[in-house]
Amino acid sequence: MVLPFLPASNLFFPVGFVVAERILYMPSMGFCMLVAFGWSIIHEKINKKISWCILSILIVAHATKTHLRNWDWEDEYSIFMSGLRVNQRNAKLFNNVGHALESQARYQDALIFFKTAVSVQEDDVGAHINVGRTYNHLKMFKEAEEAYLKAKSLLPKAKPGESYQARIAPNHLNVFVNLANLISKNSTRLEEADMLYRQAISMRADYTQAYINRGDILIKLNRTKEAQEVYERALLYDSSNPDIYYNLGVVFLEQGKASQALAYLDKALEFDPDHEQALLNSAILLQEFGRPEFRKIARDRLLKLLDKDADNERVHFNLGMLAMDEKNIEEAEHWFRKAVHLKADFRSALFNLALLLADDQRPLEAAPFLNQLVKYHPDHVKGFILLGDIYINNIKDLDAAENCYKRILEIDPENIQGLHNLCVVHVERGKLLEALACLQKAHQLAPEEDYVLRHLQIVQNRVIKMKLNPSRVTESGELAKDERSKVVSNKIVDSSEKRTQPVVSGDPEEQRYSSRVVNTEPLFVKNVQNIKNNDETIPFADIVSDKVDQNVSSWKKRKLVGNDEDDPSSGMS
Repeated sequence: MVLPFLPASNLFFPVGFVVAERILYMPSMGFCMLVAFGWSIIHEKINKKISWCILSILIVAHATKTHLRNWDWEDEYSIFMSGLRVNQRNAKLFNNVGHALESQARYQDALIFFKTAVSVQEDDVGAHINVGRTYNHLKMFKEAEEAYLKAKSLLPKAKPGESYQARIAPNHLNVFVNLANLISKNSTRLEEADMLYRQAISMRADYTQAYINRGDILIKLNRTKEAQEVYERALLYDSSNPDIYYNLGVVFLEQGKASQALAYLDKALEFDPDHEQALLNSAILLQEFGRPEFRKIARDRLLKLLDKDADNERVHFNLGMLAMDEKNIEEAEHWFRKAVHLKADFRSALFNLALLLADDQRPLEAAPFLNQLVKYHPDHVKGFILLGDIYINNIKDLDAAENCYKRILEIDPENIQGLHNLCVVHVERGKLLEALACLQKAHQLAPEEDYVLRHLQIVQNRVIKMKLNPSRVTESGELAKDERSKVVSNKIVDSSEKRTQPVVSGDPEEQRYSSRVVNTEPLFVKNVQNIKNNDETIPFADIVSDKVDQNVSSWKKRKLVGNDEDDPSSGMS
C-alpha cells in the first residue's frame, strides 16, 4: 500500500509541493489496515492488556498531533508558514505567505516574502509579477515597472514555426496588462500602454481583460470609435460580462448618443442588477432626460445603491438633484446636507445646497456653506459671486463683498459678473467716480451686455447731477488722490432712478453624463429666484477595467477599476 505514495514522495522526481495531507489519503488506507491487522494479532495471540495499551497510546498520540496541526490551519498565513518551517527552498511557499499578507493589506511584509521567492527561484515569472504588484500597492511605481519588465524579459522567446501563444502560460500574460495599467497612469505614455494591450491580445485572442483596459486607453486618446470596436469584439468572447456593456455605454455617452448609452447601461444591469457604476450613471442619465416617468426609475436605482452603501455621498447628491427637479425643496435640502456631512469638500453639493437656501429666502443659512465651499475650492467663481451678493444685500458687509469680487478678478481678470458686482460695491459706498470707471471698463470688455450699459448710464446720470469730475479718474480706474476722500451718499439720488444690483450667477452644478466639463456662455440674472439653468457639468463616466486596486472609480476622473491578477503558478499548490 506504499505504492500510491511513491509518485508524490519527491524521491524519484520533484513535485510542486512538500507537505500536503491530501497526498496521504490513499496511502493511509493501507497503513490503517496494517495497524488494525497487527493490533488484532497482539490482541488475540499475545496479550489483551498490552494490545489495549498500544491502541490507547496510538490514539492519544494521533489525537495530540491532530490538535496541534489544527492550529496550523487557523488561516492561510499560519498554514503556509508551517510549510516554510519544513522547507525554506520552495518559492511557492514564499509566494503563498506573501499572498496571505497581501490579503491583509500588509504590503511591506508581503514584499519581503515575494522578494525571497525571487531569490529562491530567479526565473519565476509569477514571483516577479507579485513583486511589481506589491510595489504598485506601495505607490513605488518606478520599482513596480522594473519588476514587471523583469518578468516580461523572462517570458519564453518565440521560435520559428512554433506558436508563441502556446509557449506562454496564460496567467503569465498578466504581466502585459499589469505593466500597461501602470504605464497608463502617465498620460504621455498612453500609446505605449496601448501597444502592450495589443501585444497581449495578439497572444490570446479571448483575453477580455486586455480588451476592456485597451478600450479605456482609446477613450483617453479620444478614439471612441476604436474603443467601441474593441468592446464589441470583447463581447464575442464574453457576451455576459456586465463591465463590457457598461463601458460601451460610456463610449456612447462620449459620442453624445444618450439613448444608446442608456440601453447598454440597462443591459449591464440585466447581467448584474447590483452593478454600482451602471446603477448610478444610468440613474443620472434618466434624470437628464427630464421626463417625469423616468424619475421614479432613477430614484429606485439610487435608493438601491443607498441600501448597499449608506455613506456614498454621490448617491445622496443625485437624490437631491432629483428632488430639485420635482420641486421638493425640503427633501433636496435633506439629501444635500447629508452629502456635505459625508464629504465636507463636496464642491457640487455645497454650491447647490447654498443656492437652494438662497433661493428659499434663507441667505444667512447659505453663507456658511458658501464660505466652506470657497475654503476648499478657492477658485469657485460662482460661489464667490453668490456669497458676495449675500454680503451686499443681506449681511451688509461691503468689505467682505469687495473681497469676494476681487478674488474673482484674481482668478479671471475679465470676468464681467465679478467686475460689475465690484462696481456695485463702489456705488453702495457712494464712490460714484470709481463706480463709473469700473463700469466703463466692464462695458469695454462686454459691450453686448445690456445690464452693464444700463447701470453705466444710471451712474453717469448721477455723476452729472452731482457735478462730479470724471476726468479725475486715472487710466487705471482709480480716483486721483484729491478725489478719494469725496464719498457721495446714494440718499440724494432721485428715487425714480433704478438702483444698481449685483449680478448673481446661481447655476446649479449638477452631476452630468458627459465625461468632459462642458461650459456654455455664462447666464446673468438679477435674482436668485430666477435661477434654473446649468452651465457647469461634472463628468461621471467611469470605465470599469481590471487593475490594481478594487475601488470604485472617482467621478471627476476616469479610473480603471479591478485588480492585477495573481499568477497561480507562483501561488497555492
